[in-house]
Amino acid sequence: MLRQNLQQKLLQKLSPQQIQFIKLLQVPTVALDTRIKEELEENPALEDLSLTISEPEEQYPDRDPDDDDYNSDNEGSETDEFNIDDYLQDDDMNDYGSRYDQNGDDEDEKKEMPIAIQSSFIENLQSQLDMLPLSDKDFQIGRQIIGSLDDDGYLRRPITSLTDDLAFSQNVMAEDEEVEDMLKVIQGFDPAGVAARSLQECLLIQLRKKDANDPVVKKAILVVEEYLDEFTRKHYDKLEKSLNMSSNELRAVVNEILKLNPKPGDSSEVNTKQMQVIPDFHITNNDGVLILTLNSKNAPELKVSRSYQEMFQHYDKASQKDKKLKEAVQFVKQKLDSAKWFIDAIKQRQQTLLKTMNAIMHYQYDFFLTGDDKSLKPMILKDIADKIGMDISTVSRVANSKYVQTEHGTFLLKSFFSEAIQTESGEEVSNKEVKKILEEHIGKEDKRHPLADEKLTEILKEAGYNIARRTVAKYREQMNIPVARLRKEL
Repeated sequence: MLRQNLQQKLLQKLSPQQIQFIKLLQVPTVALDTRIKEELEENPALEDLSLTISEPEEQYPDRDPDDDDYNSDNEGSETDEFNIDDYLQDDDMNDYGSRYDQNGDDEDEKKEMPIAIQSSFIENLQSQLDMLPLSDKDFQIGRQIIGSLDDDGYLRRPITSLTDDLAFSQNVMAEDEEVEDMLKVIQGFDPAGVAARSLQECLLIQLRKKDANDPVVKKAILVVEEYLDEFTRKHYDKLEKSLNMSSNELRAVVNEILKLNPKPGDSSEVNTKQMQVIPDFHITNNDGVLILTLNSKNAPELKVSRSYQEMFQHYDKASQKDKKLKEAVQFVKQKLDSAKWFIDAIKQRQQTLLKTMNAIMHYQYDFFLTGDDKSLKPMILKDIADKIGMDISTVSRVANSKYVQTEHGTFLLKSFFSEAIQTESGEEVSNKEVKKILEEHIGKEDKRHPLADEKLTEILKEAGYNIARRTVAKYREQMNIPVARLRKEL
């Protein structure tokens, strides 16, 4: 049986401009320049004043995305009719990009950083392979092995897979034994430990390159060969008993193993994944008064193209407006709209960044004055969102990707947010303060008898912080501090 139902739903739909603003808001400063270049390439109606040489013109009036006029323009863009005058305004924004440049360090920021010329890890191994007197077949096998290494310098694939790859992709018919022999050759390359198939093999390769007559090296090889599990778990008592060693002898062996590199691939590889941190904000202390400035890189000098506006003048003067001309002008109009939206989104991004950071600075004023973690107040995203009258998701996007430079260091905004913990006296403190106390006690502990989580819980309770052991364990893990057993030293 068919039934008809009438349902009413309330849906919230984001406009293209809002989506563009949200995407721009979460872009960090280091990537903003790239994003702007992409937009400049895609939209010829958008221009960068810093890349053009022209006579100064009148200022393009700033437009607030929240203004009624702005919204009415957007509504009108949905129809075929439009007002030519809207696109014939003077469009220079000479003060637009310099408004936030209050630090005087703009020239330093614009200088290109020198790039170190360094051969990659794979290229280094390939050059060592090129110097060996090898047959064509062995050379091809060697290249296949080198190309199969992961970022850490390990060979994670089985020999049989390499043999199959050689046959199918290189047309080289090789036996597993030939690949194994060539692997041993590459394991003799620098850095030591490269092309190992396990951590144990990696450490043994490095140890066997050392003085074979050294008793400490001999014992270190024995530990890695027979007792690696006990070593990694720091069961030193078992090692002393099993190997009949004194504490001093075992300490020397442990130190010898700790000198080895467990990730030889990292030793010469240029880490391109790590992005340079460019602060979005600068906070300076002027005799106890904090001054907030926005990095000038966040304020590009963008304008709407004059030549595209002149196309509208041509349309307005045209006596005959045929279909092709109308289509061309609609295209130009769409590009001009897009350019204006992008400029407004950039401006709104700047305003939101400053508004959010200003609220955070005043909320954590004592910290920015002193740099003391213990002066951080409990602060959650909602606190700042309520303060600036914005959505929590907006504050989150700013906090997760933006940095502030202070006289005490450069910090990710996210690091200033923390939960509240109540002391025995009823005072609310930040969990950052508790983490700082934990870090201090762990730093001062006797490494031969490190403090267990239960003991750390007792210490915190004595200091007036009544928290559970599992919370202590959670904070320790958040600070990347291992359990007591793994912090033990001889």
